[in-house]
Amino acid sequence: MLALLVIIYISFISLGLPDSLLGSAWPVMYKDLSVSVSYAGILSMIVSLGTVVSSFLSARFIKRFGTGRVTLVSVSMTAIALIGFGLSHSFFLLLFLAIPLGLGAGSVDAALNNFVALHYEAKHMNWLHSFWGVGVTTGPVIMSFWLAKNNNWNMGYITIGIIQSVLVVVLIISLPLWNNSPIEKKRTQNHGNKGEDIKALSLSQILKIPKSKMALLAFFSYCSLELTTGLWASSYAVNNYGVLSEIAAFWTSVYYLGITIGRFFSGFMSIRFSNKQLIKIGLSIIFVGITLIILPLPVWKIPIGLSFIGLGCAPIYPSMLHQTPRIFGKELSQSMMGVQMAFAYSGSTFTPLLFGLIAEYINISLFPAFLLILAFILLFTTEIVNGKIIFDE
Repeated sequence: MLALLVIIYISFISLGLPDSLLGSAWPVMYKDLSVSVSYAGILSMIVSLGTVVSSFLSARFIKRFGTGRVTLVSVSMTAIALIGFGLSHSFFLLLFLAIPLGLGAGSVDAALNNFVALHYEAKHMNWLHSFWGVGVTTGPVIMSFWLAKNNNWNMGYITIGIIQSVLVVVLIISLPLWNNSPIEKKRTQNHGNKGEDIKALSLSQILKIPKSKMALLAFFSYCSLELTTGLWASSYAVNNYGVLSEIAAFWTSVYYLGITIGRFFSGFMSIRFSNKQLIKIGLSIIFVGITLIILPLPVWKIPIGLSFIGLGCAPIYPSMLHQTPRIFGKELSQSMMGVQMAFAYSGSTFTPLLFGLIAEYINISLFPAFLLILAFILLFTTEIVNGKIIFDE
């Protein structure tokens, strides 16, 4: 299982690589494509909606085809879409290519998270999401390299697409490793490829499961908190405190660095602390960070507060994912994982837009108060979900 774990880690780096490309390249792309700067929101929305849809359907695909094949097809879709982005000079073609880009991301995310939750210890889940941070940090570096060469954003996308294509080859070679894993053997045992051990439930069936509503709200609120912080922290610093935009952007990178480094160390902490304890520790650190930003202190409170919020966010999401089969049982975990991911992506898609409306029509100074509300919702929901573990390993 060690070789398979390495492949999963590499897959999560590749999952993060495309996530920050559009934001990095768009200042050049929209001019080349002769469209409005606001059109980035349309592309982002299509990708997000595709991700939500494929997350909802992931349990059905994995039940039928298995984790390895779903991962292979999903990464292949993203590779084709990214290379297509690089070869395209039409915004309308990008709209079409955004569909497989989103669909591929959602399925592989839900598949790999559930696989790790079932097969590996909590430390590996934390390190897995730390590797996603490596990918999301590396993507802009590759793009900036090509932008420095005559604003060649096309080659930036093609380069990432080629990296994904190499991973596709690795996944093809590694299919026997997936098929020999315990969960895949059980999936096919005595049932051909039907995967009777995995229950693919509809949303209405999932909502009837005890604690499922609170779990889904927890995922929605967590990703709402993480993405709203990342998107609006810079604007809050610039507009409320007159900070230079390049300094404010650096402060945002400090926030994401806190998440990445925090998840690396959370892997070691998970050896000593349970998932429930890590979630509580993370929330406590988040409240410290938000409180720092709210207090009437000099402007240095913002980068310090953001670093605390990032460190606090680090263990929460992986711990929530790792808890899924322990709370809802192994048979229901894939269905729950897919819907949880869909709610998580919904939170990261729509809540930052909601705060954008608040910032425009009311006041951006409400930013820390908005984060505080999300943090309290997350605290409330996780306390209910983790109040009693129904299924043990």
